[in-house]
Amino acid sequence: MDLSLQLQVHGALIKGPSCPSYWASSSSSSLSLPRDFISSSRFLLHRRLRRSCSRSRGIRLRRRGFSAMPCSSSDTLTASRVGCGGGGGGGGGGADNASVANFKLNESTFLASLMPKKEIRADRFIEAHPEYDGRGVVIAIFDSGFDPSAAGLHVTSDGKPKVLDVIDCTGSGDIDTSTVVKANEDGHIRGASGAPLVVNSSWKNPTGEWRVGFKLVYQLFTDDLTSRVKKERRKSWDEKNQEEIAKAVNNLYDFDQKHSKVEDAKLKKTREDLQSKVDFLKKQADKYEDKGPVIDAVVWHDGEVWRVALDTQSLEEDPDSGKLADFSPLTNYRIERKYGVFSRLDACSFVANVYDEGKVLSIVTDSSPHGTHVAGIATAHHPEEHLLNGVAPGAQIISCKIGDSRLGSMETGTGLSRALIAALEHNCDLVNMSYGEPALLPDYGRFVDLVTEAVNKRRLIFVSSAGNSGPALTTPVPIQWWKPPSEGLEYTWSSRGPTSDGDLGVCISAPGGAVAPVPTWTLQRRMLMNGTSMASPSACGAIALLLSAMKAEGIPVSPYSVRRALENTSTPVGDLPEDKLTTGQGLMQVDKAYEYLKKFQDYPCVFYQIKVNLSGKTIPTSRGIYLREGTACRQSTEWTVQVDPKFHEGASNLKELVPFEECLELHSTDEGVVRVPDYLLLTHNGRSFNVVVDPTNLGDGVHYFEVYGIDCKAPERGPLFRIPVTIIIPKTVANRPPVISFQQMSFISGHIERRYIEVPQGATWAEATMRTSGFDTTRRFYIDTLQLCPLRRPIKWESASTFASPSAKSFAFPVVSGQTMELAIAQFWSSGLGSREPTIVDFEIEFHGVGVDKEELLLDGSEAPIKVEAEALLASEKLVPIAVLNKIRVPYQPIDAQLKTLSTGRDRLLSGKQILALTLTYKFKLEDSAEVKPYIPLLNNRIYDTKFESQFYMISDANKRVYAMGDVYPESSKLPKGEYKLQLYLRHENVQLLEKLKQLILFIERNMGEIRLNLHSEPDGPFTGNGAFKSSILMPGVKEAFYLGPPTKDKLPKNTPQGSVLVGEISYGKLSFDDKEGKNPKDNPVSYPISYVVPPNKPEEDKKAASAPDSSKSVSERLEQEVRDTKIKFLGNLKQETEEERSEWKKLCACLKSEYPNYTPLLAKILEGLLSRSDAGDKISHHEEIIEAANEVIRSVNVDELARFLLDKTEPEDAEAEKLKKKMEMTRDQLADALYQKGLAMARIENLKGEKGDEGEEESSQRDKFEENFKELTKWVDVKSSKYGTLTVLREKRLSRLGTALKVLDDLIQNESETANKKLYELKLGLLEELGWSHLVTYEKQWMQVRFPTSLPLF
Repeated sequence: MDLSLQLQVHGALIKGPSCPSYWASSSSSSLSLPRDFISSSRFLLHRRLRRSCSRSRGIRLRRRGFSAMPCSSSDTLTASRVGCGGGGGGGGGGADNASVANFKLNESTFLASLMPKKEIRADRFIEAHPEYDGRGVVIAIFDSGFDPSAAGLHVTSDGKPKVLDVIDCTGSGDIDTSTVVKANEDGHIRGASGAPLVVNSSWKNPTGEWRVGFKLVYQLFTDDLTSRVKKERRKSWDEKNQEEIAKAVNNLYDFDQKHSKVEDAKLKKTREDLQSKVDFLKKQADKYEDKGPVIDAVVWHDGEVWRVALDTQSLEEDPDSGKLADFSPLTNYRIERKYGVFSRLDACSFVANVYDEGKVLSIVTDSSPHGTHVAGIATAHHPEEHLLNGVAPGAQIISCKIGDSRLGSMETGTGLSRALIAALEHNCDLVNMSYGEPALLPDYGRFVDLVTEAVNKRRLIFVSSAGNSGPALTTPVPIQWWKPPSEGLEYTWSSRGPTSDGDLGVCISAPGGAVAPVPTWTLQRRMLMNGTSMASPSACGAIALLLSAMKAEGIPVSPYSVRRALENTSTPVGDLPEDKLTTGQGLMQVDKAYEYLKKFQDYPCVFYQIKVNLSGKTIPTSRGIYLREGTACRQSTEWTVQVDPKFHEGASNLKELVPFEECLELHSTDEGVVRVPDYLLLTHNGRSFNVVVDPTNLGDGVHYFEVYGIDCKAPERGPLFRIPVTIIIPKTVANRPPVISFQQMSFISGHIERRYIEVPQGATWAEATMRTSGFDTTRRFYIDTLQLCPLRRPIKWESASTFASPSAKSFAFPVVSGQTMELAIAQFWSSGLGSREPTIVDFEIEFHGVGVDKEELLLDGSEAPIKVEAEALLASEKLVPIAVLNKIRVPYQPIDAQLKTLSTGRDRLLSGKQILALTLTYKFKLEDSAEVKPYIPLLNNRIYDTKFESQFYMISDANKRVYAMGDVYPESSKLPKGEYKLQLYLRHENVQLLEKLKQLILFIERNMGEIRLNLHSEPDGPFTGNGAFKSSILMPGVKEAFYLGPPTKDKLPKNTPQGSVLVGEISYGKLSFDDKEGKNPKDNPVSYPISYVVPPNKPEEDKKAASAPDSSKSVSERLEQEVRDTKIKFLGNLKQETEEERSEWKKLCACLKSEYPNYTPLLAKILEGLLSRSDAGDKISHHEEIIEAANEVIRSVNVDELARFLLDKTEPEDAEAEKLKKKMEMTRDQLADALYQKGLAMARIENLKGEKGDEGEEESSQRDKFEENFKELTKWVDVKSSKYGTLTVLREKRLSRLGTALKVLDDLIQNESETANKKLYELKLGLLEELGWSHLVTYEKQWMQVRFPTSLPLF
């Protein structure tokens, strides 16, 4: 997408990174926005949007790679890498520290500086044209969401509604409201959470149908808000818990005072019960984990529109607040433009939208303050203080939330596609997107294709931030913040051009810091944020002024003409041509761009698409010329440039295309280096010409040139197209050992020094030393290195170092041999700002290398080792190979694949095509708790540079409890032992593509104990154990070899399926300044991937003894036994769903009992069948049937014989004895189970009769029978074990020892080895209700919604 108005600001980030910067306007085939979301770095900072900011846009620790998010930072956040960027050649800001320090503000200049507009002359433009302040322009804000209650974002300057729509495009706020209920006569309904609700009698509902759903409210809050609310709720909960503890302790004290000596068994039990209550309450305080209140949602149609009401009582302290009936119903925001607030505690505003005929409710909240702040910069209107206005106070906006709250504000493909659909549906003029991340390829991917189509067909102008991955070049595209006064400093972190395919990477610059509105839940009205995210809305607002003027004056609006006007009227920043890599064509000037558009309004709206190829080659195609590597910079090269004029779709063949003909005069900014023809006659079908680049006479460093075309008939139009030519001449390192040093570099605040080095052949890592001197106060530096390789994100290493006093520090980082490396050293923009003392830096780099013949090693599962050859080409190195396997990846195929067409509301593309969704289901089992991570080789780690629209996964257990969610950047999640289901959700409009993915392989990756692989000097070493290889000294030019052996079979994880892959790393070298012997490859500067494919498992031996027929029995006896067992098995498989089926089952039971009287396994199977019924009408009769069936099992067992056998601990001596032992143990289990089920049934009958008030004289005898049965059970099993403990809990409850019952129950729950048992938690809830501990009842009810949700959440 070459039409990219890459606006970028000074750049820290707020909660995460931001996006590639690009602005759109393009041709039918491609929207050449500099589409490289580059900036690859493995140095990651905080995960998601956690409290720190990274200057590398999109990097989260969870991602182990790149993640995309907003690019900005706020004054309330601590920036991990915040800084100022120097010019392309290394100048930092150009301001003298003293002049900055001496600058004074007054009230008006201070207020104006809070929302910078002067620098781009937006203030003068509005003064001259007050009605061209954005009126008539609609901007779509693609961001983290928006707070409609925020200051300054209610009305436009001419009194119109500021916000036309607020949409959650991610689905993170979606609630399933497909369940329909009817109200009873009193207006009561049952909410989806199970809570009783009362609907307001005044609400119109002609159908009488109420759709219900629920949501855990923390899933709608940001991390900051959740933390604040949790803190307040914990304080309230602790007060209530302490009150109950005081009561429990007092009761225990009173008992001890009354009973000085406790010898009676009953009294001991009573005291134990009192003590258990105290212990339980104390334990709850330690275990407290607030999963958040549950809000119930109700949706209905009032005959005209869909209405929404929420019940938020769980958020309120006052029981009379937050009731459903008191809620003021909402409808889709765009209809009435109303919003709600959850509670006074959170102060969080939300919007409701209903989709899919009422089946889906979207609750829209923001995922960070970023989006509201961005909207404020672009369009805020403050009638009380115009100096605080945004750039275009007359413009209107729609908010499209693309930052998914489930992912900490990471954008998803779903969010991006839906946002674009919404922008087109609302006929937006502009899109601002302060989001993004690095990418493998520029100008590639599904989102690029969709934006290209929108720009070409609908003339949508797309403005995006550049990123905060600087100060190195090719980190892509910055919009620099130009800080007042005139000698302002540029921020260190901002990304720089060119893009990897040679495009300039930034069009223009704009202010990038502002104090702007933020959401109400932050408990403040405004906040300072800095970053490229802030430059983008500044530029977007400025373009809105131009569009407002063009619409008012009837001038055709086109992204093509607007971009050309901005670029050709910008004020250059910096004196060197190389400064364009940092600031683009310069600081945008609104008034001059307006005059340009008026003057040249009659010229064709054309975008000049540039395609550049090295002469004689058709691939790769680029958008500029970028010579970076040493060989290319030492010779002349010839390039073919194709210029294709692109008109908007719908342009008239006869009136626009045929007449189009321009005579262009071609220019080069330096004919001595870049030679071009003099003229070019350009028609609609395009033309090509050749460019010769001769860099042979250039000195070391970065050089920037341009080829541009001027209209011969109207040269005042300025360049119609520009072809960037960037040449980097690296220094070579000829001396051996390969050392290069840079002496006496002088730094002041914001200054950047760049050095370019051709990494010597054979180097694999570098060791650097940085020495500082000459300064008086603490200094902070960023040190970055960057290399480019084909089809890879830029290979970047970065470090932030603070020097409290003159000293030296050492670093080590990996390098790619033969490729040019940029070294960028920057003093942080505010470091030493008030000091007049410069910092003197000496920087020395020594290259090292151990080269191997195989970088990625694959052990194929056989016993054979792999031979590895190593050599040192630069200098002697110590060869110390270390190989470790530490992760296992188990492959899975889907067990189910469901393809469906999505609802038309928000998933229909501009082309009219409907998006489809493929849901793949995988099942996996964990034998022990583990940290697991899904891994999908085809799809992971790409959002923008992929042709697939979206992916999202969810991991849940058998209870539908969700343990993990993720997207293209999976992260590890801790799961307990058990069985799990993973659902993978994929979207695209191409059904053929989705069909191909129905058997998509997915790996579940988990950590395992380290397996260190053995190294040998001979091929048979792994077998013989001889010839161990440990280390060696490599001499330059002399190869050495060793063998890497596979892991021994006894070290492989147990029960590892065939085809699983063990992965790890291997390293070969050792740091020269580190005397320690590294025990892990990651301790060394460079490591490489290594994997081992698990071979087929050993076939199981035939268990002949187990399956051999019983030789002591005749054939007829064995046949009779088999027939009997088959009949019993058949009985167990019969269904009992209908009355007829149950009748048949009973007949068969009676028949078999008469045929095999007193046969315990048969009677146990009959008991099992009764227990399987879940819909018994008369529950008392059903439990009585269970008691009778259990009694039959009990009577069939010769308990004396069984007891004698079990007391005999002699080990079986033969197969017959072993069989008898197993039979008797099975009989014991059947007896114990019968006793257990009988006890449960008796307790339940007792409860049911108590509910009906039927208790009478039988109560005492029933108690005695229960105790008798329980006593019998204690003879055979541990009644507190997980299998039988429930009966112990019920017994303690019957005896009114609720504290003891809770203690036993809590132990049962803690000892659960697999999926949570809902019945245990329901029993716990009942006990807490009986005890009157309301705060714990509320707490457990909220947890019930987490552990046992009624359904999985929507994707």
